[in-house]
Amino acid sequence: MKINFEEIGDRIRRKRIERHITQEMLSEMSGLSIPQISRIECGKSDFRMQALVGICNALQITADLLLYDVIDTAARPQFERDLARIVDDCSDAELRAIVDLAAAAKDILRRNFAPPADD
Repeated sequence: MKINFEEIGDRIRRKRIERHITQEMLSEMSGLSIPQISRIECGKSDFRMQALVGICNALQITADLLLYDVIDTAARPQFERDLARIVDDCSDAELRAIVDLAAAAKDILRRNFAPPADD
């Protein structure tokens, strides 16, 4: 499996800008140098797990937001079970709200991140 570091770097850059954080600030918050941050955001550098965790913690995001297109599709059944567990005890009104939120989240993801379509 090939990891697209340019896509991951672009997602990091978008989240950093969305949170009004400069590369210098992210550098201080993550413990990485400014040149490292720049190389990561440009996709010019692969990086270690420690760097990924530092960036995620600094941006207050989870790694799956950055790595969703490299997650094995065999994980899909687990995601579906997780969703079923989440909505299992919901009222009809709560379930409707969750469906509406999920549809909106899906739309936002597709507009902003445009993951590759499944084959």
